[in-house]
Amino acid sequence: MSYDFSQRLLELADKAESHAALRFRAIEQVSMACTERVLTAFADHRVSDTYFRESTGYGYDDQGRDKLEEIYAQVFGCEAALVRSGFVNGSHAIACGMFACVKSGETLLSLTGNVYDTLRTVTGQHGPLGGTFADYGIRFDMVEMKDGLPDYAEIERRAADPGVKAVFIQRSRGYGQRQTLSIDEIGALCALVHRVNPGAYVLVDNCYGEFCDTREPTHVGADLICGSLIKNPGGGLAPMGGYVAGRRELVERAANRLTLPGIGAECGATLGVNRAFYQGFFLAPHTVAQALKTAAFCNALLRELGYDVTPSDDRAGLDIIHTVNFGAPEKLLAFCRGIQAGSPVDAFVTPEAWDMPGYDDQVVMAAGAFIQGASIELSADGPMRPPYTAFIQGGLTYESGKLGVMKAVQSLLDEEGR
Repeated sequence: MSYDFSQRLLELADKAESHAALRFRAIEQVSMACTERVLTAFADHRVSDTYFRESTGYGYDDQGRDKLEEIYAQVFGCEAALVRSGFVNGSHAIACGMFACVKSGETLLSLTGNVYDTLRTVTGQHGPLGGTFADYGIRFDMVEMKDGLPDYAEIERRAADPGVKAVFIQRSRGYGQRQTLSIDEIGALCALVHRVNPGAYVLVDNCYGEFCDTREPTHVGADLICGSLIKNPGGGLAPMGGYVAGRRELVERAANRLTLPGIGAECGATLGVNRAFYQGFFLAPHTVAQALKTAAFCNALLRELGYDVTPSDDRAGLDIIHTVNFGAPEKLLAFCRGIQAGSPVDAFVTPEAWDMPGYDDQVVMAAGAFIQGASIELSADGPMRPPYTAFIQGGLTYESGKLGVMKAVQSLLDEEGR
């Protein structure tokens, strides 16, 4: 395989990089502020290599595990955190957060439309699977978004219901066509909910958004945030895991859901992952910046070719996900195959559309990642239906991300015959 790009692509890439230069500067400023906050927390908690030792069995008195959770809490500006390899994915952490916020007879109200596909089973939307909201007598309701943004008037009316004990906010667009919320918008929602329903908790799905801003939702009024370590906060090094962070009582309830009441956060052997968790979190602001710079370059390059890309410039950098509508299945496939060919792992594999469980249409996925499913590593995927949208995210380094994107665009140009 060669990275010999056409002269036309090289010229387009130079032009795109020039257009993205202002975004790069803004991204670097956020990264610097977040890195300073992380570095300060490491120093304040006197991190030493003794915290990298593994624990086995029950995992009692794992000082490294417990200290890392204190660091997360400080960085995220909250009372407590639970950072565990026992969370199998971000949805698992979010589900524990949901059950920490509501109990039988109470309602969880989503302010950002329906929850992500993997959480719809939790909220009881996919039938009697066992262990869902329906089994526990918990109600789930939602306020649809208006033109891709929260419907504040409807939220004010619905959130005031005394039966609503918690509200749910999905920070990122995820794999939908809505807008990603800014920290200021999340803060406005928190203030609104706490004003009309002072006893209600605000729970935020923070996936894809950590370190994209100098603040996190817990800095602006969120009671609990949840996320995945194989996305932003793991810095590309965490091999698994998730976290919850926020009010101490809610974190303790989430720990009871992850393990069991009476054990909570006291158990949980780390089996040698502490070093990767610490180092990944330390690198996370920089790694997220690399992904955001890759996204800025990719969007600028695809705009040069006339494609419809999101987010728009005025909402760029709110999370690590960006999209392009190709309008034809062959173009979507060509782009994803180029992403795969430009990956460090499994570059020899050719992605094909397939019948992925849980999806109505065939899906094509490209991800040559060191960590399976790691969204912080460059990847692209999309459903084989109009407008044939690729959802793109990640990039451990800007240099490798740029090359991967150029490989994908070269594949696209070859498909188009131009």
